Amino acid sequence: MNNIVSIRNLSKQFQTKDGTVKALENISLEVEEGTIVSVIGGSGCGKSTLLRIIGGLEREYDGTVEIDGKAVTGPSREKGFIFQDHRLLPWMTVKENIRFALGKKRKKDDDWIQRYIDLVELKGFENAYPRELSGGMAQRVAIARALANQPRILLLDEPFGALDAITRIRLQEQLLEIWREEPITMILVTHDIDEAIYLGSKVVVMTPRPGQIRKVIEIELGVPRRRTGSEFARAKDELYREFFREAETPFSYTI
Repeated sequence: MNNIVSIRNLSKQFQTKDGTVKALENISLEVEEGTIVSVIGGSGCGKSTLLRIIGGLEREYDGTVEIDGKAVTGPSREKGFIFQDHRLLPWMTVKENIRFALGKKRKKDDDWIQRYIDLVELKGFENAYPRELSGGMAQRVAIARALANQPRILLLDEPFGALDAITRIRLQEQLLEIWREEPITMILVTHDIDEAIYLGSKVVVMTPRPGQIRKVIEIELGVPRRRTGSEFARAKDELYREFFREAETPFSYTI
């Protein structure tokens, strides 16, 4: 596979009233086309900042960030974003929210819009307003809206973090189904270890601030994916050890 995203020696700092804060330090990462890469770390480790830089929303940094060999200079339709908050326009229906995000070529193409409504299994809700949707349904509209532009890469910033556990699991499964139909490159930021393993072909583990890459773990769950089994348990154990620095032998105690 070809690398679609290439990050070299990326560092980012912010100026605050209390001085300089280092958010990211010396990040280097390659992302292969058509894969899902999970980025995981504690709060404040720079995960979302990294995603914003890849998406062109943050432009001041040291190092290089390239997509398809071209430097990222700002937002564009080749980079789709999905946030924790669905950010739908409340005065527009499902159909019109998707239409609003499209370029001139597709804006009047109702069949194109319907294709993505069907893809996220919302047929029958074309004329519903965001207030009439559940949180999970609204997030599915956000996914459809992002995919309808056919971006080269989809950037997901804790997209299921505000949802209940059952809805979250269902949307994780649906995201994988969508990816199998349209194998777009995805970079997912999450703080959920199970989610990172279940969705990612690789899991990038970040250190606390300043964020650095501590380790990249390969995930080989096969298709269809399961949340049980030896490979899932191995990856989960490795991630827990990275985060909590467990001893090589299990903790034991007596009563």
